[in-house]
Amino acid sequence: MGRQVTARRGRRPGRAPGWVIPLAVVGALLLVGPLVALLVRAPWSRMLAIITGPVVPQAAGLSVGTAAIATGLSVVLGVPLAAVLAGADGWPAPLRRLARALIITPLVLPPVVGGIALLLLLGRFGLLGAPLFTLFGVTVPFTTASVVIAQAFVGLPFLVLSVEGALRGVDARYPRAAVLLGAGPLTVFLRVTLPLAAPGLLAGTVLSFARSLGEFGATITFAGSLPGVTQTLPIAAYLSLSSDLDSAVAIAVVLVVVSAVVLISLRDKWLTGLRT
Repeated sequence: MGRQVTARRGRRPGRAPGWVIPLAVVGALLLVGPLVALLVRAPWSRMLAIITGPVVPQAAGLSVGTAAIATGLSVVLGVPLAAVLAGADGWPAPLRRLARALIITPLVLPPVVGGIALLLLLGRFGLLGAPLFTLFGVTVPFTTASVVIAQAFVGLPFLVLSVEGALRGVDARYPRAAVLLGAGPLTVFLRVTLPLAAPGLLAGTVLSFARSLGEFGATITFAGSLPGVTQTLPIAAYLSLSSDLDSAVAIAVVLVVVSAVVLISLRDKWLTGLRT
């Protein structure tokens, strides 16, 4: 009896029962299988020629540049938004839930729907686009700026959720001590609270960049696929499917590798930020 108790105490908490292992294997195959097929099918003998050809460098440069700008925009707008949500415990519960649901919606919204919504907002006849065009002659869709907006639309929620979780995990004693020492609210936030939440901010920033880099649906709907202007790597991969399958697969491999490097470099920090 004593051995049984000892054995039970020695068992790792939260360990999955044996009957779930076959289902877990099937789930892993569903997620990993397509990636393995992609790597097996990749035209490795032509890979260097494809990724150094005229299409990939141009699309890659545009993707990285716009994703970097979109990520910067997400940080500037997302950190204040996360701070508001982190301090929303005093709000009425329905209002708090509605606010968080609206922020999370782009994560679950079909990308094409997001592109249509952006067109209805910023298109030439949109809610904001019509006044912009009438008063200033500014057209947003099908420009490089529209790529940035579409990427920020899908990447911003990742940063907000990660930073909000990190802010909620900050030990309140440190900001309180700074206030007692005479620091103002802005100083406390920038020099005490935000540095303590830095891991969550870093994780959210990297995830936002990765999501922006891989954005496709909202971009092609809102920005189109003009080479050198709005044709990002995912769009180039999609268009290559109809003319050169090897090029499409090669571009897909590049995007998979970049995504994997991003997630591995975070070393599970994104999990900590999201569940705090």
